[in-house]
This record gives sequence, C-alpha cells and structure tokens, in this order.
Amino acid sequence: MIIGKSQKMQNVRYDIRGPISDEADRLEREGISIIRLNTGNPAAFGFDAPESILDAIGQLAGAAAPYSSSKGLTHVREAIAAYSAKMDIPNVSPDDVYTGNGVSELIQISLQAFLNPGDEVLIPTPDYPLWTAATILAGGTAVHYMCDESADWYPDIDDLKSKITPRTRGIVVISPNNPTGSVYPKELLNEIAMLAREHQLVLFSDEIYDRLIMDDKEHYSISSLAPDLLTIVYNGLSKSHQICGYRAGWMVLAGDKSGAGGYIEGLNVLSSLRLCSNVTGQSVICAALDDLASVRANVSPGGRLYEQREYAYTALSSIPGISAVKPKAALYIFPKIDIEMYNIENDEKFVLDFLREKHVLLTHGGSYNWKKPDHFRVAYLPKMDELVEVIARLSDFLQNYQQV
Repeated sequence: MIIGKSQKMQNVRYDIRGPISDEADRLEREGISIIRLNTGNPAAFGFDAPESILDAIGQLAGAAAPYSSSKGLTHVREAIAAYSAKMDIPNVSPDDVYTGNGVSELIQISLQAFLNPGDEVLIPTPDYPLWTAATILAGGTAVHYMCDESADWYPDIDDLKSKITPRTRGIVVISPNNPTGSVYPKELLNEIAMLAREHQLVLFSDEIYDRLIMDDKEHYSISSLAPDLLTIVYNGLSKSHQICGYRAGWMVLAGDKSGAGGYIEGLNVLSSLRLCSNVTGQSVICAALDDLASVRANVSPGGRLYEQREYAYTALSSIPGISAVKPKAALYIFPKIDIEMYNIENDEKFVLDFLREKHVLLTHGGSYNWKKPDHFRVAYLPKMDELVEVIARLSDFLQNYQQV
C-alpha cells in the first residue's frame, strides 16, 4: 500500500528546517560538528534568559500544571493588553488576547478561521515562509508582493497595489522584518493601511522583533495607524527574551471588530480545540514584559547582538561578490551574492555545497519565497569568535567556488 501526502500539502514548504537541515543532521551523525545558522535560536548560542524569567519559572512552575482557559491565563492576557496599549495598539481588551505555543501556532489558527478556498492573502517577498505555508494549508492563495532591496527592503507600494484583486482578503506586514531586518517607517505603513481601508482588507501584523531594534529606529505597529480596521497583531518572547523553547507567544485583535463576530467565533473554536497553550510559557510573560532593560542593552552599542550585527555586515560586505543592506533589527542579515561571478543557478545547491565543505548551515533565499537564486540568510547569533570563523569559512569557500 502506498500512502501519499495530502493534496493540500503539494505546495507547502518550510525549507528553513527542510532537506538541507536534514543533510546537516546526517553529517552530525557521522561525527562532523555543524554550526547551525538556519534558525533564530538565541539560547543555542549562549544568549541566556533574563534572571526575571528564571525566577518566574521557579516561583510559578507548580501552578502551571492545570489547563488554563483556551485563550490563556486572565492575568497574562491583562498584561498583554496593557503592553499593547503602551505600543499604541488600539482597542485591545484582555478578551481580545490569545496566547499561543509560539506565534507560529497562532498564525495558522488565525488563517484557518479566516480563509475560504481561493481567497488571496498578500504576503511580502522575501517572507517568513510560515505565512505562505499556512495560507496554502488554510485553503487560500499566497500572492507575493515585492520588497525593494535598493530601498532598505521596504515594500514596493505600486507592486502591492497591482496585486490586489477581487479575491484579496488580507495583507501581511512583517516589521521588523525576517529575513531582511528592515523596519518600516510610519509613512510607508500609512500607505499600506490606506490600501487596506480602500479595499476593505484585514491586516495581519507580525511584530515578533519589535523589541530588537537598533540604530535608534522606531517601531510603529500598523494597527496604531488603522484603528478603523481589523488588525491581527502577533508577538512573543522567543527572540527578545531568548526562550524559544518555552513557546510563549500571543496575538491580539486590534481596531474595529464590529463586523468580525463570525471570525472571532471561529478563532474561539480553534483555540478550544488545542485546549490551551503551554501554561509554563504563559506564566513568564508578565515578568518578561516588566523587564525590557536587558533586551535594550543587547541591541545598544556595546551590546552583544548589536556588535555581532556590526561585524557580520562589515565582514560579509568585504567578500568579493557579496553585498548586503544593513539590518536595522532582528537576528539576521540577507546578503546578495553575484550569481554571474560564481555561476550560481541554484541557491539551494550553493548553501548545500557550503554545508558539505565548510560545515556551516545557512538558508537559501528561495526558502523565503525569493525567486532569484542570489540571496541567502545568515543568523548572526554565534559569539564573536565563532562568527568570525563562519565568515572566514565563507570567504575561503568562495575563493574557488564555481557552480556547475
């Protein structure tokens, strides 16, 4: 008997943990040490959780054994609503808050409750690929709008506008952005909000990196500019507080919810089906939101993440055939490689060749639904000495690399 995968899986990919990661697993089983820069996993590189988080776990672990309500613990949702108000996210009460096993789960729930077969969602390219995969799994169609590398990776408003059709139902905004590290200015977000208003679209705003911003850039939630629209805003602690494994995420329903009763009913049913999110993860949210000082120190001059960003940008840009836009936030840089210089036709093969020869795992631009084979992503999380080694290996690898 042959058992195939479901037809709805035909175009679903998540290459960040895909075939190249499987090859890294194989190499490790052979005893080869691999530097894994394919995921934003700070704790794996010695970024420790703040003491406030560890103290909260010690105090609250015993109370985390029972289920919580499907949306989450009441006092946690109150804290998230208060944080939302500080971020100028409008019209959020504790009842508008849903905790999740990370943001990934909540993205899938929110799209499952929202989409009918053939509905279109506008998603940036490059994107965080879960958005595309979750849209397809929910029966929708992912339509990618371009972000412009020559303009700090900001969305191309004309391209976005040209992609709107009668089937379009929502726009995804990822700012601060993964994989580019771009932080969108208020003026640009206002233009996106105006398009959503004109075409009666729902906004989905992925803001997981809002606390990891550098260079005095300011983060604006698009919801703050569109109180008359329904905006789903996503956030969590995995990156800012270095606790990916705790799976502490949330989403809030912001803005005008007057016509969204049916959608909210669907969200409540899907939330109930998974019973609740991890209660231990929920329990540390209040402490984390009260302690943002350690996060700010990390992304300020002299802070570890800031200095590693500085080095990664400078060192990568010095390699012949490599250029990059300096990221303003998050954990990644998305360099461009001269595909003519290195005869690159397949970016997946490029990162696979690098893995096999130099034992460093990167992700190729195609993982982020970028169509040209001319980009790759590096997580600049290793401590400085290891980061220096990684980029030295890349420079050495490219000295003789020609893809055939």
